[in-house]
Amino acid sequence: MNRSLLLFAAVFLALAAAAFPQTVPAKKNSRPSDGKATEKPVPKEFVPVYSYEFENPKFHVSHVKIEHDEDGIGKVTFRKLDYEEDITEPLELSESTLSHLKVLWNELNFLDSAEELQSPERDYGHLGTMTIAMSRGGKNREASFNWTEIKEAKELTDEYKKIGNQFIWIFDIDVARRNQPLETPRIMKGLDSSLLRGAISDPEQMLPFLKELKDDERLPLIARNHAERIIARIEKETRKKQDGQD
Repeated sequence: MNRSLLLFAAVFLALAAAAFPQTVPAKKNSRPSDGKATEKPVPKEFVPVYSYEFENPKFHVSHVKIEHDEDGIGKVTFRKLDYEEDITEPLELSESTLSHLKVLWNELNFLDSAEELQSPERDYGHLGTMTIAMSRGGKNREASFNWTEIKEAKELTDEYKKIGNQFIWIFDIDVARRNQPLETPRIMKGLDSSLLRGAISDPEQMLPFLKELKDDERLPLIARNHAERIIARIEKETRKKQDGQD
């Protein structure tokens, strides 16, 4: 009797195993993304007229090059220590930024002047080298310097630095929200600091992207709330400027 019961139990278990095969859960790849981002296409009609370049191999962002045409369309290329290759992103300057840049280029009279931009008294090569270039109407000129006393040249390079800050920040947080959302609160703090220092070219131009971030549930709530506060501050500053112009 016991032998018959054991035989029956063995047959039952075999049939059950055949009917309900054990499934092995698929392995999850927990390896973080390598941080590489797909480059966005640069407009085909883009023909560079103006360019700015900064290089310092010791800096976290060791290379930045901004090129654009008369309409403010172009590209920004940069290299960071945690990326193996240069990254290129499309660039579209706001009307106010482009207008400001053109005023500075014209005041500098860059194409028709042979004035040396490098300070004869100060050499700060350890801080990096800046190169500005312009090509228009068959004329071309390029000048490199690490420090200048010429007001228009300094203001021009300062504005391009702000443009670089703005578009590199957008790249950084866009990569983080797709690959490492927990990094976004830290990156959002970085933008807040840059805004307070006046180190962003056109905060108002960033509003549509910031509003997108505010509603992106991939971001931690603390980052979304921070984006909302930054939006409110930018909109307040924008209203103040508009009221001042009326």
